[in-house]
Amino acid sequence: MSELPRKAVARTARLAALPIGYAGRSAIGLGKRIGGRPAEAVMTEIQQRTAEQLFRTLGELKGGAMKFGQMLSVLESAFPEELAGPYRDQLTRLQDAAPPMPTATVREILARDLGSDWKERLVWLDGGPTAAASIGQVHRGRWVDGRDVAVKVQYPGAGEALRSDLRAISRVARTAAPLVPGLDLKPLIEELQARADDELDYQLEAEAQRTFAAAFRDDPEIVVPDVVDVGSTTLVTEWLESPASLAAVIADGSQAERDHYGELFVRFLFSGPTRTGMLHADPHPGNYRILPGPGGEPGGLGVLDFGAVARLPGRGLPAAMGRLLRIAADEDEERLLDGLRQEGFVKERISVDAGQVLDYLAPFVEPTRVDRFRFSRAWMRRQFARINDPRSPAYTVGMKLNLPPSYLLIHRTWLAGVGVLCQLECEAPFRQILTDALPGFTDDAG
Repeated sequence: MSELPRKAVARTARLAALPIGYAGRSAIGLGKRIGGRPAEAVMTEIQQRTAEQLFRTLGELKGGAMKFGQMLSVLESAFPEELAGPYRDQLTRLQDAAPPMPTATVREILARDLGSDWKERLVWLDGGPTAAASIGQVHRGRWVDGRDVAVKVQYPGAGEALRSDLRAISRVARTAAPLVPGLDLKPLIEELQARADDELDYQLEAEAQRTFAAAFRDDPEIVVPDVVDVGSTTLVTEWLESPASLAAVIADGSQAERDHYGELFVRFLFSGPTRTGMLHADPHPGNYRILPGPGGEPGGLGVLDFGAVARLPGRGLPAAMGRLLRIAADEDEERLLDGLRQEGFVKERISVDAGQVLDYLAPFVEPTRVDRFRFSRAWMRRQFARINDPRSPAYTVGMKLNLPPSYLLIHRTWLAGVGVLCQLECEAPFRQILTDALPGFTDDAG
């Protein structure tokens, strides 16, 4: 058996074991409840053991497992502290880490993708990777015109491994569900599966990155490196000099840095679609690089990795989305419910209380009601606890709402973006940013 299939089999075996492990722990939990232990105490113990096994397994894997882990890592701020605390380091490590591949393999791929004369254009290549991600790794190099470049090379067999992992991970949804009761991971995994081919296509990624680079070329605060060359599994872009990713600000940043980079992060997410017709749909902190400013002050924000983008019809986020958010911010319950029905969020014949719908949407609406909003882990945990508590009316509302396919990737990106802002514990002028950049979200929205 070759090395790649052997590793794939091992990954699949570890992933497949997760649901079995949870089933066993659930059976033990049932026995303990029958024996008299409080249900809440038993469930917490099951959650802790499940989280430990899940996070440890994801921390050892790449490919689809790493992508799923990265998705969970940006939602870490929603997890109860007793679960997230012990595993926060493992989760955030998934945002920047993966095992390297040999330099000889990298050179073979470059010759195949860029031609046998690749060394005449890429005149220097660092022997070891400077960064790694779920399906490839990055080396620093120098182009023939003197520019420093980033050379991203896809792992051999990455496509096969990614699809295999995602199939296995679809079964892990049942395991992860108890970590945040009510959080439905199944559609998120299905969306990852549906977009796998796009993320493996470096030609498509290069097209998206060129578009973003052109749109933000004159922006004083947002920097997108341009594309230099591309092959089927190789992408060469301009080098972005940066001391660290946004993950470093999450871990050790000052409050001024948290507020500054959090605001730039939000501005990029919401201005990008209008400028490019695309939404950067992979907002984990490893894709955002902090740039030093003058005199040691916080500087600009660099944006990397355009493999996951949503190509939006009408060149921008749906205007209906902005209008509905403004109506919700103004607490016009009946207009909100009517608008949600028109957009397909509430299906025909579904009866739901308008006030409870507004309450359910609080995680997205509250930040728009004040000039500056303070995001925090504590706030996000309160929101998730409320809407995922079966005793809460918001829980029942969530079961009745429908997410139209055209909004799935937008919703996932926005939710992950809020997760990052809460990890940053930052304050941002969220309402003004939406007024400036989100179609339909204006003071005179009618």
